[in-house]
Amino acid sequence: MFVFVIFAAIALLDIDQLIPLSTLTLVNLGHTSVYMAIAVLLLAGIKATGAEAIVASIFKGREHRMIFLAALVGGLAPFCSCEVIPFIAGLLALGTPLPPIMAFWLSSPLIDPPTLLITAGALGWKFAISKAIFAVVIGIFGGYAVKFIMALGYVGNPQKTLDESNNQTCCSKEPCMPDSCSDECGTNNNQSPVWLFWKEKARLSHFFEEFKSNGLFLLKWMFFAYTLESLMIHYVPAQLIASVVGGEGILPIILSALVGVPAYLNSYIAPPIVSGLMSQGMSVGSGMAFIVAGAISSIPAMTAVYALVRKQVFGLYVLLGFSGAVLSGFVYSFIA
Repeated sequence: MFVFVIFAAIALLDIDQLIPLSTLTLVNLGHTSVYMAIAVLLLAGIKATGAEAIVASIFKGREHRMIFLAALVGGLAPFCSCEVIPFIAGLLALGTPLPPIMAFWLSSPLIDPPTLLITAGALGWKFAISKAIFAVVIGIFGGYAVKFIMALGYVGNPQKTLDESNNQTCCSKEPCMPDSCSDECGTNNNQSPVWLFWKEKARLSHFFEEFKSNGLFLLKWMFFAYTLESLMIHYVPAQLIASVVGGEGILPIILSALVGVPAYLNSYIAPPIVSGLMSQGMSVGSGMAFIVAGAISSIPAMTAVYALVRKQVFGLYVLLGFSGAVLSGFVYSFIA
């Protein structure tokens, strides 16, 4: 809807640019279409097999092991921010330590297989793989930072009381326990994955439903993202972007992270926009800081944290996310 409004406005106010901007948008969308198709197939397959159930098993055992595995799996799990809420609620209710939960929470919104492909299509494989590595590192860093702070006694019980959180999630009225969460919350942890899902009619039907819904969702947002990219390239002066977030040093990276936090860009819409900003003069380090900060501070991700934990834990999440974004941008500026 928004895309049609945008092009209608262009037709009224700058008719000469309607065809060039439309063409640029469609060309860029076509360039990413293969990655989009693979991403949708992968996500639908994971949902149909029930492979998400594997995630619950990482939150068992020694805490050091849990932190590393939680950060790693957070970058692989196909959970949307909605589905994370009941899953984490169950872990908190069962007394799972906060450090591995924070590790998972920080890495999860940054990358997963579908967004890795989308990022690679828009910004290249080097950027995408670097972002995936940073996601895991930020998760591990956040997990151990929380462990250290808790050892000092600054954080007690992280979970809100029943009255504070109302135990409401976007999937159900009650938080799901990791051992009893049903498909309504996005996963069924009682069952092992069924890899040959096409042999079961219900799972095959679920695959096609997921393929359709995720395909339409991704197409809609990618079309919108590439429209914004085309508008930025044409209407936003390159000198303006270069003067604010271009150049070398730590200051442009910090500014990009500060801008990225309130930008609330999810991992699907961000890569094309960052690609447009970088073509206009944004440095690679600033681009990495912007995209990391925007993903961690996306509205669903922030809501998931705030809904379940006390304010000091929420503050830790924001601080660790911002610090991780700045450090990621600074490191990437040297290796890119």
